[in-house]
Amino acid sequence: MIHYKTEQEIILYRDTGKIAAEILSILKEHVRTGVNTYDIAKFAEDLIVNKYKAIPSSIGQYDFKFALNSSINDVICHGVPNKEDVLKDGDIINLDLTVKKNGFIADTSRMYHVGKISEEARRLCKVTYECLWKGIEQVRPGNRVGDIGFAVARHAMKNDFTVVREYCGHGIGHKMHEDPQIAHFGNKGKGELLRKGMTFTIEPMINQGSRQIKHLADDWTVVTKDGKLSAQWEHTVLVTDKGYEILTLREEESQEFDNWF
Repeated sequence: MIHYKTEQEIILYRDTGKIAAEILSILKEHVRTGVNTYDIAKFAEDLIVNKYKAIPSSIGQYDFKFALNSSINDVICHGVPNKEDVLKDGDIINLDLTVKKNGFIADTSRMYHVGKISEEARRLCKVTYECLWKGIEQVRPGNRVGDIGFAVARHAMKNDFTVVREYCGHGIGHKMHEDPQIAHFGNKGKGELLRKGMTFTIEPMINQGSRQIKHLADDWTVVTKDGKLSAQWEHTVLVTDKGYEILTLREEESQEFDNWF
């Protein structure tokens, strides 16, 4: 069942989204050569709890123990922070963060580069970010979920990349996973009708090679089957009366992409 947010709930939700956005921006200074993902996750947890007086809502989800997922290079999603994952020059990494405050959960992720990355990696990250926005631009009352997925997949394929199909965006609010599901592929004019007050994530996972996935032995981490790179960006989005509002928009996103990535 879809929970359509009221004007009062949206006011509270904006505050939650702003916190999540700010934390991802703060983490830019901590993603560098020689730092391990365990320390990044613990720093994020400290920010959420002590600076923002909020809840790291991913802790306890399916027995997960960290405030964020850290997915490096060929890891598509659900990378588990640990002290052995030390960042090195040329890595790309996605940090996927959830924050709960005011009774609402905001979910957002961002790609980071470590030192000098390859042009191929930079292009993948840039196109994936563009895919996110292609999907967001389809958000308005009267459109359907399929319009989002179609726009995402078309842009990825036009750039010779593939879309992971096993994982999707999702409704979000008081709970982490609500209705509807937001696939990153689909047909225009199909799927759930978008209505004012809906909140959901758009979070395309785009692969450099095949779209095929593989689960590691921990039964949590998901990697590309062919070992090639994967990238992901994510926002929590609200359907407004005329279009959309991004609840997790970062201040840095008012700048040109190449100036801050």
